[in-house]
Amino acid sequence: ELSRSTLLAVVVLLLAPLASHCAPLVLPLDCSDIYNHDQSRPSGVYTIYPIGATSAVQVYCDMNSEGGRWTVFQRRMDGSVNFYRPWDHYKFGFGTAAGEYWLGEGSKHTRKRYELRVDMEDFSGTRAFARYSSFSIDSESEGYRLHVSGFSNGGAGDALSHISGQKFSTFDRDQDTWDNNCARSFLGAFWYSNCHSANPNGVYRWGADGALYAVGVSWAPWKGHDYSMKTFSMKIRPVQ
Repeated sequence: ELSRSTLLAVVVLLLAPLASHCAPLVLPLDCSDIYNHDQSRPSGVYTIYPIGATSAVQVYCDMNSEGGRWTVFQRRMDGSVNFYRPWDHYKFGFGTAAGEYWLGEGSKHTRKRYELRVDMEDFSGTRAFARYSSFSIDSESEGYRLHVSGFSNGGAGDALSHISGQKFSTFDRDQDTWDNNCARSFLGAFWYSNCHSANPNGVYRWGADGALYAVGVSWAPWKGHDYSMKTFSMKIRPVQ
């Protein structure tokens, strides 16, 4: 005859697998959640759920730069993806997380407070970055208006602070402050004013090229308007 304590132990053992299946599944909102769950995770492609269980999207996570935990929302590296695209493409995202891509605007809206890092590399292998301690984007009804502040220099200089408050523009939705269409004129899509000091979503070109003014993947404070970067990425992580 089994004792009461033995029976209780058996019941616990039998129910343990069921309990584990019923435990709430915590889905990562961003790369920071993935890192915090397992700090040994390397940089690479992961699935996040920025606005809930039905919002699964693949992103590249930078687990190395300045302590890691960065969710990359824009990446250029080889010119394999065309970034001269209409509004809906930028809204929903395009490209592949293993290569060049843009994470849809709707996937950047969470309840967390984020900082921004912008990394770039020229064709001689020199790297630089810019960092902003505060980054957020308003809803689509507000034109995906950008809010960025708290610049610190990693050698690249500041190309974004002056456009804080600008709405996002594409060739088919002109929301800049210029009389003409910045996105159409400079073959990109971005938070333009009149027009740009940065054109991360411009045409992928091979370094210095002035044949068409300021249409490349440029960051003017570092290399001027007519130098197109070899690699360029924009990434966010929650403020500690």
